[in-house]
Amino acid sequence: MRARQVAAIRDVRDTAGLWRLCWTLAWLDIRLRYRGSMLGPFWLTLSTATMVVAMGLVYSVLFRMPLVDYMPFLALSLVLWAFLQSTVVEAGGAFTAAEGMIRAQRMPYMVHGVRVVLRNLLVFAHNIVVVVGIDVVLWIWPGVAVVLVLPGMAIWILDALAITLLLGPLCARFRDIPPIIGSVMQMAFFVSAVIWKPSQLKDHEWLLSFNPFYTILEVVRGPLAGTVPGWDVYVSATLYSTLLCAAAWMLFARVRGRLAFWL
Repeated sequence: MRARQVAAIRDVRDTAGLWRLCWTLAWLDIRLRYRGSMLGPFWLTLSTATMVVAMGLVYSVLFRMPLVDYMPFLALSLVLWAFLQSTVVEAGGAFTAAEGMIRAQRMPYMVHGVRVVLRNLLVFAHNIVVVVGIDVVLWIWPGVAVVLVLPGMAIWILDALAITLLLGPLCARFRDIPPIIGSVMQMAFFVSAVIWKPSQLKDHEWLLSFNPFYTILEVVRGPLAGTVPGWDVYVSATLYSTLLCAAAWMLFARVRGRLAFWL
């Protein structure tokens, strides 16, 4: 057991020394995805803006909310959720998608996990332009609460790396898991206060603290929206993140030596 832990720690250490390679691979993924396109990655920004406007016009009427209040919330929620969803879904293919590289060259396995996270951060950077644009048009400024985005993003990045080390090996061993992940994320979208506001639950809003997707989302969305998340949100997010990181590390350290044989 100790030897496995040491090997996993060495994998993380070696990956830190290859951060330039991780960044290059992530940027290469983006370039290849939009090769030959005139707008390139900004097609993501355009499609996100179109979806926000369309959904904002419809759901503001359905939920009977002023458009100027609902549109910034929806834009922020959809952009943040897109990062969470794509990271979780792509985490399952972190190692299977890199099968050729893993078989051809010896390198730390975590490089492929960091590659997934950086790729989605680049996509997130393009999509956040939509949120900034709406805030500028509506003259919205989150205030000093925006500083709390920093610890929230730290939790996000740590969780994103952990989910790749957890789902990557599981999906490499059991190929039926990726469709299950997609279904779970689709259900979580509707129950995690993404397109509806938590206040709409009224007396039952406290139940959201037991939803890990909501609390992880809220530690970043709240400060960007100009509000300070409650203590229950931070406690819940920290607890779920700790459990996720522990489970991911235990699994990765245990199965790291078998990954190449599962691909």
